[in-house]
Amino acid sequence: MPKPISWRELVRRLRAFGWSGPYPGGRHPTMVKGDRAVTIPNPHRGDIDWSLTTRVLKQARITPDEWDKLK
Repeated sequence: MPKPISWRELVRRLRAFGWSGPYPGGRHPTMVKGDRAVTIPNPHRGDIDWSLTTRVLKQARITPDEWDKLK
């Protein structure tokens, strides 16, 4: 089972895939790449569960294999 990830690590990896941000807006921050936007969770003290990270990756159209290669 994959490990939880910190908010900073999530943002760092998304930036490595070419996403910019996070930008404030609405209830949650967003990251942008071209004409697409991905909603990410608010920063908090605990780690982000892998199930939520998987949903963010689906929005960003990043496969889990691509994500794991970027460690």
